[in-house]
Amino acid sequence: YNFTADVEKDFDQIAEGKTQWNKSIADFYKVFHPTVEAVSQTHTEHKAGERILGTDPKTGRQVSVKIGRYGAVAQIGSSEEEEKPLFAPLQKTQSIETITLEETLRLFDLPRTVGTFRDKEVIAAVGRFGPYLRHDGKFVSLPKGVDPLEVTIDESIDLIEAKEKKDREKMIKTFAEEPGLQVLNGRYGPYISFEKKNYKIPKNQEPAELTLDMCRQIISEAAEGSTKKKKTTRKTTPKKTKK
Repeated sequence: YNFTADVEKDFDQIAEGKTQWNKSIADFYKVFHPTVEAVSQTHTEHKAGERILGTDPKTGRQVSVKIGRYGAVAQIGSSEEEEKPLFAPLQKTQSIETITLEETLRLFDLPRTVGTFRDKEVIAAVGRFGPYLRHDGKFVSLPKGVDPLEVTIDESIDLIEAKEKKDREKMIKTFAEEPGLQVLNGRYGPYISFEKKNYKIPKNQEPAELTLDMCRQIISEAAEGSTKKKKTTRKTTPKKTKK
């Protein structure tokens, strides 16, 4: 404010002929130019869309957040350094505009070992599709509001067991002779899954009583029906008759 007021005073004195304009401009440039240069330098030190938060106390490296290929990410270090930068995805509830340095550094605590269940480690982490638990080679998504940095082993066990129950209820029948063929419970009722395709089960058929041969028959009939349908819907152009 004081700087602006002084400049206005100088301009008034120039207008009244009390001060030489070239001297005032020189004084103005001497003070103002270094400030502009400093601000310009600050803005060009990081890319657009990137926010520098501070320094990692453990490594002394720069901490920043930005929008990456798969969403918002935190970064320790920079590409100009010899040591490669470290990256961690932000949680869906976090924003690059509001996240703090402390919150950002905590993201690098992931993945974290929550505890053990059935002699296997339970790991909490954040992936491309959000936070999850990993246990015994299987993955369980963390529900909204459950923080992977705070989730307890008891909460994790409940989530793992609930997922296992859901999977059991989904699986009606499998066949050792044909591992890729399954009878499953779906959103719209039971169905047969085979080679990445789904087949409806007749309403008068009990899904749990299906044999492998019966499933193959249903698949075969569905394939035949699909072929016939394509043939009947194919357009034919009538031959023109000569007059």
